[in-house]
Amino acid sequence: MNLRDRVGISSRTQRYLVWLMEVALVGMFFIGLERGETGIVVNTGVALAVTQLPPLLEREYGIAMDAGLTLWITAAVFLHAFGTVGLPGSPLSPYKSIWWWDHLTHGLSSSVVAAAGYATARALEIHSDDIHLPSRFMFVFILLFVLAFGVFWEVLEFAIATISPSLGLGTVLTQYGLEDTMLDLVFDTVGAIIVALWGTSHLNELVGSITTRLESG
Repeated sequence: MNLRDRVGISSRTQRYLVWLMEVALVGMFFIGLERGETGIVVNTGVALAVTQLPPLLEREYGIAMDAGLTLWITAAVFLHAFGTVGLPGSPLSPYKSIWWWDHLTHGLSSSVVAAAGYATARALEIHSDDIHLPSRFMFVFILLFVLAFGVFWEVLEFAIATISPSLGLGTVLTQYGLEDTMLDLVFDTVGAIIVALWGTSHLNELVGSITTRLESG
């Protein structure tokens, strides 16, 4: 059962929501330019690039990306970008003024990473007779995959936060200390567990498309 069937949101509505978030990201990008804030420009620019991945995968590689998956990915990058900008006229961004915003974005982003890791691994298992991934191992694989990505992201975030001011780029990514990093990894794990327990059944179409692509390539 997909997102449309569960909550009664039509594919058209989901695509409209995606379009609205993409338009908002363009607006936030220009807000960053107008303010001269590199962090906003970089984060919204990367978010806009990520929103173009689903249509690119469909168009160039024939990988099915239904409206629910596209909305899932777009919402993750939109909320992160919005967290750096906030509402017009407000001096504080959600990351600075809402204590749970960082946890929300980490959980949602990690769920997207978990879905990508699961779909790829499952497609490889179906494609190759030499690969067998029992369901219990797949659960562990999703957790380890997300945690590895989470650690990589935290190291990257620390490096960028350290280097960017010396290059005159301002604040691109912010590190709030060891405690915040540990909490980020905790919520990365929460997102991974949600996908491992309840999300894999919603990824069958994506797995089938990746498998078909592997077999045709």
